[in-house]
Amino acid sequence: MTLNEEHIRGLIKLVNQSPFFQLLSMTIEDMGVGFSHLQIELEHKHLSPYLAIQGGVYSALIDAAGYWAVYAELPEQAGLITMDVNVNNLASIKEGTIVATGRRIKVGRSICLADVAVEDTNSRRILSQGTSKLLVTQGLQPITQIAQLAGTSLPPKFL
Repeated sequence: MTLNEEHIRGLIKLVNQSPFFQLLSMTIEDMGVGFSHLQIELEHKHLSPYLAIQGGVYSALIDAAGYWAVYAELPEQAGLITMDVNVNNLASIKEGTIVATGRRIKVGRSICLADVAVEDTNSRRILSQGTSKLLVTQGLQPITQIAQLAGTSLPPKFL
C-alpha cells in the first residue's frame, strides 16, 4: 500500500489546529514514512522564569515528533499512546526557531520506538535528544477519532 499524500496534508492541517499544538505554537512541518519534522518559533510563553526555554517544551516536541515519525507505517485504524519519553536536555536557548526531527527506530505490532533530535535552526546545534516509546492500540484513539471530534473527515491513509 502507498501512503496517501492528501491524507498527510489534511492530517497536518488538522493537528496543527489542535488545542495543544496551538498552545505551544508547535507545527508539524512535514511527515512521512519513518520521519517527522516539527517546529516552534520561540515566544515569551516558552521561557522559564530564568528567561530561557522551559525544559518541558523539549519534552513536548520529542513526544510529538516521535508519535508522528511512526504514524505512517501503522494500519489505518491503529492508534498510539505514549508509554515513555526519555529526554536529554543538552543546551538552552532564549530565542529563535527550534525544529524536532523524529526518526522511526522500530514499528512493531504492539510497540513503536522513535528517536528525536531538537536543534536550533540558526546554529544547527543539538539542544535536546530523546526517545519516545509508544503503545499501538487497535481502535483506541485512531486518527479518524481526531477528525470526528473536529467535525471533519480525512481522505484514506493508504491508496
